[in-house]
Amino acid sequence: MATAAQWIEGARPRTLPNAIAPVLAGTGAAASIDGAVWWKAVLCLLLSLSLIIGVNYANDYSDGIRGTDDDRVGPLRLVGSKLAAPNAVRNAAIGCLALGALLGLILVATSAWWLLIVGAACLAGAWFYTGGRNPYGYSGFGEIAVFVFFGLVAVLGTQFVQAGRVDWAGLACAVAVGAFSSAVLVTNNLRDIPTDSVSGKTTLAVRLGDTRTRTLHVVLLAVPFLATLALVARTPWALAGLLALPLAIKANEPVRTGKNGPGLIPALAGTGLALLIWSVVTGLALTLG
Repeated sequence: MATAAQWIEGARPRTLPNAIAPVLAGTGAAASIDGAVWWKAVLCLLLSLSLIIGVNYANDYSDGIRGTDDDRVGPLRLVGSKLAAPNAVRNAAIGCLALGALLGLILVATSAWWLLIVGAACLAGAWFYTGGRNPYGYSGFGEIAVFVFFGLVAVLGTQFVQAGRVDWAGLACAVAVGAFSSAVLVTNNLRDIPTDSVSGKTTLAVRLGDTRTRTLHVVLLAVPFLATLALVARTPWALAGLLALPLAIKANEPVRTGKNGPGLIPALAGTGLALLIWSVVTGLALTLG
């Protein structure tokens, strides 16, 4: 039976910056057009955290019952390591996603009805990433989904529910956060190319191969800093986003120097940290500006 500490580890806390960052950036974008509503920002944060933990448990369950995690290099998986019953992990995923749905309904009730459709798409995307008969994460579409849901939808959704509209600055933030989040997944899938190839999990990294996946990581990490330069048109304070550049360079170091397996784990944490710092300083800069 899994301990509380193992359940927490199974929730993959290192991925939480992917949930926190879009809310920070989206709130900054809302504030830049005088539309920030702080209690809605808190609800957005709780919603985002609920969804990403739900996604992580859902992936743990789906990959575990398929046997994908039987020989794993990365963080603990509850089902794959047989520390928790599959049904228990599935129920934890459903519970987190249901909490996210409830929080989403509150935001829908105070903004726009059509966000129900967006919310339903988010829940479907969370479950069918590795769940169902034909999971899209097994066909190379994981990075696209992360870019859309944890970038475009999360940032622009946060801005919209607070300000009642979105603008180009919100879009720039959304592209930047989506690129960072996709880079996290690219790192994860680069590390898992050997085991994913054997288990039949055809991720984008498996399709591209080792060399081109490492190049993709560099490109994705460059995009947020191009967005930083664009955001200077909103406020010169946006240049503070460049403070995350050394972190991004450091995060890419294991990737560009050919590290494999456990050697890529620091790149995962480093990319997540660069994402979080960029979002904190950029969100603050847009608010002050």
